[in-house]
Amino acid sequence: MKPSRDITRLLEIMAALREPQTGCPWDLEQSFETIAPYTVEEAYEVADAIARDDLDDLREELGDLLLQVVYHSQLAAELGAFTFGEVVEAITTKMIRRHPHVFEVARAADGTMAKGQWERIKAEEKAEKRARRLARGLTAEDSGSGFLDSVPVGMPALTRALKLQQKAAKVGFDWSEAEPILAKIEEEIGEFRQALSANDKAAQKDEFGDVLFSLANLARHLDIDPEAALQGTNTKFRSRFHFVEQALKEDGRLLEDASLDEMEALWKQAKTR
Repeated sequence: MKPSRDITRLLEIMAALREPQTGCPWDLEQSFETIAPYTVEEAYEVADAIARDDLDDLREELGDLLLQVVYHSQLAAELGAFTFGEVVEAITTKMIRRHPHVFEVARAADGTMAKGQWERIKAEEKAEKRARRLARGLTAEDSGSGFLDSVPVGMPALTRALKLQQKAAKVGFDWSEAEPILAKIEEEIGEFRQALSANDKAAQKDEFGDVLFSLANLARHLDIDPEAALQGTNTKFRSRFHFVEQALKEDGRLLEDASLDEMEALWKQAKTR
């Protein structure tokens, strides 16, 4: 089988990998649940290539992400649920429907009107999705009928906290300014200290989560993306730690050979570079 620019070839490759008699043993063992972590990982690798401005890598990572869509579609087709073609049809239908100002005669006069149309159409789609879930016998709770249920559970926790808060704010459940949130953060830290004093591991985990949630809320009010802010700090930490490692290496030593005080002194040098 030869490579091709035609999506059909990728679908054929995936089907061959899943062929019960001649397919790949590893691929035959997979399910939606086992493949899902790879799907999330590939999405992060796409974002990483973009952050590094590496378009060659981006091309490859987009291919890996596309494979994940094909993989899940193949699994669904085997169950008789849907095919890759139906996935394509669903997204093309959605995009045409959400952009009547582009694909229909009635056009939005400006970006504000277009955004209004987008929100209205998305609301209609969510209502239709809930109705379909209920028709499949799901309960009202499982059908995603709650106001916050549209925020995906699988999001990174910090990003999901931000999305939950943004959505709740739309109906007025929000602080009016940042100062009360600072007080709330201090309150949560106090409760975390109590959990530490009590040596209550479950309470420590719970209160630590409350602190992070409150910090995400403060970031939102300050128009800071908490995920991006933490990524920036991660990058800064990695750079400074690399400086410590290189400084020790130039002295003919390994990280394991240095004391904490020595590493701290080099860390301070890294901060003042």
